Amino acid sequence: MSISRKMGILVFCGVPAIIGGGILFAVFGHSFTPVIIYEAILLLTAGAFLSKN
Repeated sequence: MSISRKMGILVFCGVPAIIGGGILFAVFGHSFTPVIIYEAILLLTAGAFLSKN
């Protein structure tokens, strides 16, 4: 997998992390726990895509 494709995957996962994190923070009454869980799931998913050859 080329470096440009890996960077594209990171951007593709980064946008939902920012937008989704803000939405979860607002919906769950200004609590960071759901945001941290959501970010961890996205990080694991992005890591799985990047570790593929």
